[in-house]
Amino acid sequence: MEYNKLTDRSEKRHRGIYILPNLFTTAALFAGFYAIVQAMNLRFEHAAVAIFVAMVLDGLDGRVARLTNTQSAFGAEYDSLSDMVSFGAAPALVIYEWAMRDLGKLGWIAAFIYCVGAALRLARFNTNIDIVDKRYFQGLPSPAAAALVAGFVWVMIDNDVSGTGFLLGIAVKYIACAVTIFAGVSMVTNVFFYSGKNINLRRAVPFAVALAFVVVLLVVVGYPPGVLFGLFVCYALSGYVMCIWRFFSRRKSGASAV
Repeated sequence: MEYNKLTDRSEKRHRGIYILPNLFTTAALFAGFYAIVQAMNLRFEHAAVAIFVAMVLDGLDGRVARLTNTQSAFGAEYDSLSDMVSFGAAPALVIYEWAMRDLGKLGWIAAFIYCVGAALRLARFNTNIDIVDKRYFQGLPSPAAAALVAGFVWVMIDNDVSGTGFLLGIAVKYIACAVTIFAGVSMVTNVFFYSGKNINLRRAVPFAVALAFVVVLLVVVGYPPGVLFGLFVCYALSGYVMCIWRFFSRRKSGASAV
């Protein structure tokens, strides 16, 4: 679980197997497996929702492990394997079965680009965790990439976009292909994405912040497919926006120095 498992690997990990955090990891793995099964049964909306459920469960296992002091080397490895299924194989298979099967080689190549991107992303995350800036992720996190792909499927199905006409249906297939490739490539880029690691959830906040959180929650509940997809689109683009902003800032600084 990339979002919340930024625990320093240099810290001592127990070698035992703890039940509680691994139950959440197993539940996330099951949600990813369930998404694949539902895609095979052509129930793509259920598959997309299952991937989002896997994200929630994946975000809990690391937090539970830290709160209960049950971090372990086994849990870290098990979590990475679970992530590969839930955020690597599952989204690739879901969007391939839903939209890209009729695209021939282009369809399965796009799905494979996403799948191998997730595998490389997880491998790099595990090996670089001690040396990267904890405030940022190097490359788009695999849960965010999965949300981007699954959110696109969910929004299209919820609005019945792919079934409104032949030309629009063809366009959706190629857009799905582009989204899949973008998500896969973004996972292995050197672009940095804000991790939120420096946010202290135990710190007291003004009443306005709590009210804003309630408003956001109500907006998400009001239209989950569109809001969640929109949020992850913004997050996926935020890294590139920051990269461009830093590039021009450096150029401006260099010009000022001259």
